[in-house]
Amino acid sequence: MAEPMPQTRENHARFVPAWHFVAWPILFGLFVWAVIRLVRNPSADSIGDALLQFALLIVLVFARWFALRVQDRVIRLEEQLRFQRLFPAALLVRINEFTRQQYIALRFASDTELPELARKVLDEKITDQKTIKALIRTWRPDYMRV
Repeated sequence: MAEPMPQTRENHARFVPAWHFVAWPILFGLFVWAVIRLVRNPSADSIGDALLQFALLIVLVFARWFALRVQDRVIRLEEQLRFQRLFPAALLVRINEFTRQQYIALRFASDTELPELARKVLDEKITDQKTIKALIRTWRPDYMRV
């Protein structure tokens, strides 16, 4: 099996072509088409089609949203375990101060720089994920994200 492309801050966002460039455009296009048909020729069938397409869009949005929320919970758990292993006692008592966004961004920091960066994030109240990721010197890739 081929090695994955090395992950960096610049390329770590994940795009799944079948999801982002096939499923979304098709379902959105079908919804627009159903609305156009409803406006041009209102009937029970065109109302049903528009409602069905709208429901499918809702399912698509929530399927993605639910998966991301579960991933966020797993990341938080993984990072809490890593924090317990790597943090000095003085920083470990502050583990409950981290926000979901901070956990998500800090997961990319290497083990050697994590304690120092985590302290900086808490002390300076840095919550923006892009800002935290920009502070990371040695990127720790995450190839298993949803």
